[in-house]
Amino acid sequence: MELGIRGRRALVCAASKGLGRGCADALAAAGVDLVINARGAETLAETAAAIRTRHGVAVTAVAADITTEAGREAVLAAAGDIDILVTNAGGPPPGLWSDWNRDDFIRALDANMLTPIALMTALLPAMMARGWGRVVNITSQSVKAPVAQLGLSNAARTGLTGYVAGTARQVAPSGVTINNLLPGIHATDRALALDTGVAGSAGITLDEARARRAATIPARRYGTPEEFGAACAFLCSQHAGFIVAQNILLDGGATNATI
Repeated sequence: MELGIRGRRALVCAASKGLGRGCADALAAAGVDLVINARGAETLAETAAAIRTRHGVAVTAVAADITTEAGREAVLAAAGDIDILVTNAGGPPPGLWSDWNRDDFIRALDANMLTPIALMTALLPAMMARGWGRVVNITSQSVKAPVAQLGLSNAARTGLTGYVAGTARQVAPSGVTINNLLPGIHATDRALALDTGVAGSAGITLDEARARRAATIPARRYGTPEEFGAACAFLCSQHAGFIVAQNILLDGGATNATI
């Protein structure tokens, strides 16, 4: 399918690997020029080079911590006019409710709620003035079905979801859509970290931990960054202009809900 976004310009956060890279690669395949961001300069540069070679689009790499004000300023200064924004940040560490203090919650909110809001605040006005824009926030299936040990993520990402619910309806008349993609377990470093923790606490191998988790997913497998990226690219396409303020699960059926 021709997505109709060739020549557009996208900012994709946390794009050096994992789901962010999957989104960046899918957008580039549709002819979108990219500004990609992550903290690790070397991996980010390698990703940028690979995407340029594979798809022949312009790719600007900005190594910075997007969760800080200075990092956002650097990224936005390099980004220029952006038509498509994909926000993304690694989730906070798992734990028990009794483990966390105020500073832990502030860090989670900064990364997974306030940073996406700050980026939208900076970029939405120009999108609205041009009469076209797409924002996709990568959140988590936990906003629909909370994961007990991910209380920091549950709280911060649900806050972002509430913000989007109202904001998306305010900007939609200007041709700008905002939606959230809610990943379940995908084959990324995040899944590796979670599975390693389970293996250690349960006294089993990493492969056994993965097999146990996969068995809880109706699709009986982990998702891939490539299929996640394809969903993101569609939400950014000319065909998705009537999809507004939605929370779309990509979890292999793991969230057991009728609606």
